[in-house]
Amino acid sequence: MLYYIRKYPVSLLIIVAVIYLSFFKPPTTNLNKIPNIDKLVHFCMYGGMSGMLWLEFLWTHRKQRVPMWHGWIGAFACPVVFSGFVEILQEYCTDYRGGDWFDFGFNALGAIVASLLAYFVIRPYINRKYSI
Repeated sequence: MLYYIRKYPVSLLIIVAVIYLSFFKPPTTNLNKIPNIDKLVHFCMYGGMSGMLWLEFLWTHRKQRVPMWHGWIGAFACPVVFSGFVEILQEYCTDYRGGDWFDFGFNALGAIVASLLAYFVIRPYINRKYSI
């Protein structure tokens, strides 16, 4: 466990923030009048989580030959599965939040976009800059 705290500190903080944001009761504001603002928030939360996981994974293993499927599992599949569990818990364990398939879709879309950006933009940059 100490390994993950040392190698992925920002990602772990983002995961804790996503858990908090997923289960606290949000106040009513004027932003509620903007249609589908929650979908944008879901996209950004899980895109940020996946993007930071990718960034820290690529940075931590820049000088090692680690299989990329480790990154795809840890930085893409885990956030998507995690978001599914969060949506289920919101539906069945809270009375002020509801699980929504569209929220899950935007969670997954955020992870997809972050993963594609990390793989096609950040990975080549880190590999070029820190090639062995």
